[in-house]
Amino acid sequence: MRALLGAVCLSLALGGCTYISNLSSLGVYKLDINQGNYVTADQVDKLKVGQTRQQVRLVLGTPLLTDPFHANRWDYPYEFKRQGRTLEHRQLTLYFLDDKLARWEGDEMPPSPAEVARAGGGDAALDKSLSTAPKTGETNWLQDLLKKLGWWQ
Repeated sequence: MRALLGAVCLSLALGGCTYISNLSSLGVYKLDINQGNYVTADQVDKLKVGQTRQQVRLVLGTPLLTDPFHANRWDYPYEFKRQGRTLEHRQLTLYFLDDKLARWEGDEMPPSPAEVARAGGGDAALDKSLSTAPKTGETNWLQDLLKKLGWWQ
């Protein structure tokens, strides 16, 4: 009898651990994360071949990555994550020759916030696809269940 009671208690304890580990994945809140240097197209337009490192630093800011083994290269990466998913990833790399800007390469940069506001962007330009709220006319699983049971209109 004690062995049976011990086996039942052990199975309940192990089952409880599994239940709790499943619950922890349901309600985890993840912050929006901006990492790196947010560089806009108008900042890149201000770059000119032959600028000194100080002039480039005034235009773009301090680079996120400066490699001591590649002292003639500056990297400006940027990444935006929402709810653990990467929505934006951009890279801008500058190359110097004799402490003067020689060239740069990278992804297409976004317009400046002032340009977006003038064009009527703002919140409408944000990605709303990750919203957890139901869209107009859509119902969630709880509302569907309550409708089937007759407790919802």
